[in-house]
Order: sequence, then structure tokens, then C-alpha cells
Amino acid sequence: MTVDSETGTRGRTRKAILDAAVRVLATDPGASLGQIADAADVGRTTLHRYYPDRAELLAALTQEAARRLTDAGERARLDEGPGLDALLRACQTCLQLGDLLTLLFTDVVSLEACGDEDGFSRALDAACTRGLADGTLDARLSPAWLQGVLWSSLYLGWSELREGTAPPHDVVGQLLLTVRKALAA
Repeated sequence: MTVDSETGTRGRTRKAILDAAVRVLATDPGASLGQIADAADVGRTTLHRYYPDRAELLAALTQEAARRLTDAGERARLDEGPGLDALLRACQTCLQLGDLLTLLFTDVVSLEACGDEDGFSRALDAACTRGLADGTLDARLSPAWLQGVLWSSLYLGWSELREGTAPPHDVVGQLLLTVRKALAA
């Protein structure tokens, strides 16, 4: 049974564990399964029934990250409009991933391991290629460089949001301005 097909108590418990794992591991990548169980408000034996060890929990987090990234790409409509506009929408939706970004940035969950060949990474690649072809992205920059700047800018934006150093609307505005000025043709 896949996570998506689970309903009822089992699905809610699995979701609570994964959500707690994201929160706890974003703060302390070395947190114990017991700490995650406490944050999920479940017993350790319950957590172990779903994820017998840390490796299985991290594998499930990787699948969850891939799912959430794919959803973010769909919300950003990465396959629509000029490439630059798609990347700017991606920035906004990625910020909504919250602590999951921390796990990706600290490599607790590897972006490459998400294996979302038909999901976010592929859609982001296509948006970069489209932006280079439609002239909205600077043709002197490679697709890898474009994405590196985007992810670096997201890191800064998420760090500011997480620390609460600026109001969210200011962070989003500065992020979009930075990405536009750095990548636009």
C-alpha cells in the first residue's frame, strides 16, 4: 500500500510522523527516532512499526520530498509561459516547502536522491531550456548555472524566513528581484 492510498488513522499517523521528522531534523539532523516520535505525538513502538530504522524513515522522507517538490512544480506551472516567469513562480512555491528546504539544503534529504525524473527537477530543467530559447534568460548562463543561482537565492530567502529577520513579503520581494536581476536576459 502506498502512502497516497492510505486513509484513516494509518495515513494520518504516517503523515504526522513524516511532518514531525521534517520539523525535528531541520533543527537537529542528528535527532533520535525517539525525539521524532515525541514530536509526532506517537510512541516509539508506533514509529518503529511504520519505520523500523532511521534509514527507512529517511527513505520515506526522500519520497515525501519528491512528492512535495513535484506538487510545488505543478503549483508553479513550470511548463507555462516564459522561462523566467516560470522560475520566479518556482521560487515562490518552493519557499512554501518550509523546513523541507532545510533538509534539502543540508543534504539530510538529497535532491538527487528524490529521483523525481518526471517531477520538479525535470520541469525546472525544461523551464530553463525554454527561458534560454525564448530569450527571457541570459544566454551566457548555462542551465546548471541558472539553477545554481536559483537554489542559492532560495537558500538565502529561506534562511531569512526561518530566522524571522524580515517580514515574509519583504523576503519574497527581495528573492524575486534578485533572481530576476541575476538571470534575466
